[in-house]
Amino acid sequence: MKKRFVLPLIAISVFFQSYGQSTIDTSKYKDASLSVEERVEALLPLLSLDEKVAQMRIFHANIGVEADDKGNLNLSKKVLKKLELGIAGIKNPGEHLDAVDAAKFNNKLQKYIIEHNRWGIPALFVTESYNGVDAEGCTIFGRPLTSAASFNPSLVNRVWDVVGKEARLRGMHMCHSPEADLVRDPRFGRMSEAFGEDTYLTTQMVTNAIKGVQGNYEGLGKGTHIGAVAKHFAGYGQVLGGTNFAAIEISERTLIDEIYPPFEAAVKDAKSLGIMASHGDLNGVASHGNPALLTGVLRDQWNFKGYVVSDANDIGRLHYFMKVAETPEAATQMGLEAGVDIDLYAEDAYALLPEMVKKNPALEKLIDRSVRRVLRTKFILGLFDQPYIKIKEVKKGVRAKSSLELAKEADLESIILLKNKTNTLPLDSKKATKIALLGPLVKENTQAMFESVVGNKIKFLTKKGFNLTDGKGGNPKLLNTDSAVIDDMVALAKQADVAVLFVGGDEFTSKEAFFTNAIGDRATIEPVGAQDELVKRVKALGKPVIVVLKHRRTLSINTISEQADAILDTWDLSEFGDQSTAKIIFGEASPSGKLPVTVPRSIGQLPYHYSMKEINYKKGYLFLKEGPLYPFGYGLSYASFDYSDLKLSKNEITPTSEIEVSVTIKNTGKVKAKEVVQMYVKDQIGSVTRPDKELKAFDKIELNPGESKVVTFKVTPEMLAFTGIKMEKTLESGDYTLMVGTSSKEYLETTFKLKK
Repeated sequence: MKKRFVLPLIAISVFFQSYGQSTIDTSKYKDASLSVEERVEALLPLLSLDEKVAQMRIFHANIGVEADDKGNLNLSKKVLKKLELGIAGIKNPGEHLDAVDAAKFNNKLQKYIIEHNRWGIPALFVTESYNGVDAEGCTIFGRPLTSAASFNPSLVNRVWDVVGKEARLRGMHMCHSPEADLVRDPRFGRMSEAFGEDTYLTTQMVTNAIKGVQGNYEGLGKGTHIGAVAKHFAGYGQVLGGTNFAAIEISERTLIDEIYPPFEAAVKDAKSLGIMASHGDLNGVASHGNPALLTGVLRDQWNFKGYVVSDANDIGRLHYFMKVAETPEAATQMGLEAGVDIDLYAEDAYALLPEMVKKNPALEKLIDRSVRRVLRTKFILGLFDQPYIKIKEVKKGVRAKSSLELAKEADLESIILLKNKTNTLPLDSKKATKIALLGPLVKENTQAMFESVVGNKIKFLTKKGFNLTDGKGGNPKLLNTDSAVIDDMVALAKQADVAVLFVGGDEFTSKEAFFTNAIGDRATIEPVGAQDELVKRVKALGKPVIVVLKHRRTLSINTISEQADAILDTWDLSEFGDQSTAKIIFGEASPSGKLPVTVPRSIGQLPYHYSMKEINYKKGYLFLKEGPLYPFGYGLSYASFDYSDLKLSKNEITPTSEIEVSVTIKNTGKVKAKEVVQMYVKDQIGSVTRPDKELKAFDKIELNPGESKVVTFKVTPEMLAFTGIKMEKTLESGDYTLMVGTSSKEYLETTFKLKK
């Protein structure tokens, strides 16, 4: 059993040791009137080598950072030892406490850290955000891929603004989110953590997420928001076979044109405070030991000033997993030279630096480089001047009514209507008196959520029926479903006027595959278990069947697509997800989400995304219908929209001019609704093979029945640039096709020329 020390919140005298700092002003760094850079340069020379290295390490709170039953610090011997010299940061302290208790706890923890290192250097407390702040008692939003379906960057900005505020109020400072990766392989278990398959959409979403969580950068120093760490640089969503930790093979041209842009925008536009390196290699070069990537691209080309943090334990893995370093020491030097500033969790990497410097003093210059970046971050966040949370602000700021309403709003804009045969939806609550809510994705509060929308007008017959897996987090096993269970569910559906089936996948069928003892990726992408059987059995009753598809990875839903009368693709919504779904089902809002990914018919079509090279579409497959099941950008509405009068301000563009595009959209339906107007461009002839089309702009508009609106876009030279035959960014004269429409497959089109 680990020995722990309970530390009540009392005044603790600051312990200083004499290190012979007789000629240096040891208080200058405390002067808030100085610039961040001046304060960093004043503090850095005061630090011993061991203290510097401590500022390059983050450990997880689960090694012994706890609260006792009175809320006092309960720190293990291991933690106490680590904090003697200070620390770069701690991951997830207080994550299992509610917001107020977490704020109190983190204040005590920060006070202890400040008072127990010589220079009073505060620590960064780090969280993540996949459904809002990754901690108890915060607003639970939909996952990033869900919010990408909204095609509403300003909405994403508002959601992440709440994330930033709620995290800071509980005492957090940095967020290992959002993901700027493109996700194009639905076998990959972490798919829903990113914003989709498309470069432009991901760029818009990730920059707005960062600006939101950082309070447009201004919120950092004001103490209202937290810093973002965009990840995983680079190409992580493209692991071979869709399996976590596998190799990554992406051409240099694709990296530059498709993979890098969201990260570049995160750095240049959104000013992300941090970047996390990728678990994987990149064309044979381990990302954590890749100076061309982490220094050449990130810093020399993009002028990134923040810090680079390793993914968990990945510097040490350069030796024992990647096997590109002969020893742990060699791995450590490789990571340091490449440009990794902070070592996340490991005891076999940067912990070795003090001894390594004795043999190679030149390493201390690289250490100083990294420590500058970490200290800079802490000064930007104002932690030296205002390290503590004002407790009275926490209760009113976390889970505020406005935040909960925003979660609901985001849900409604993210739900995608994939199918609506003979206008099955919306349901008329006056006509349907009994509705069956059935399936493995029914939750304990699903019926209550539906009742909150329609009251007692409708009788609900609810049955979960079966689970998809045994729920074991590391390596879950699929469960067999007794046919008698399906019989019971079909019997309930028989009593109802309409059946709503909740199917798809859950947190166990799509998840992160951790390094040891955890599987999260899949070799197939069909819905698992007896779900297709349930859909077919209920459909055979002759009743209307509505499918609510919940999932965290793209699923090839061939049977569901064929059998269901209506399909609502909800991905993974907020804590109010079933209520929001009910509002869509009963017509309180029209669905306006669009697919942020392509839905394939079969795993055999992979790789498969809408913006592949045109030549990829030349041939299909034997015995398989051509094309996707549903294309990127697709999503129906309860209204109908007419696109007309596509115009260009001129038919030619030059490297110094622009073209204005206009199109008229009319709501020809009977309800008020939102539509995502999408603009794609296709380079007809290029010096290298070119994408079939690329999304270059979109706009989400709302129209009343009969209302028309002229939507305008601009075509700029930057949109047309690509990496040419000489591996340089180029503009090439020639013909381009411009498409404006409701999806990547349905649009009006015209042409223009680029002249140089």
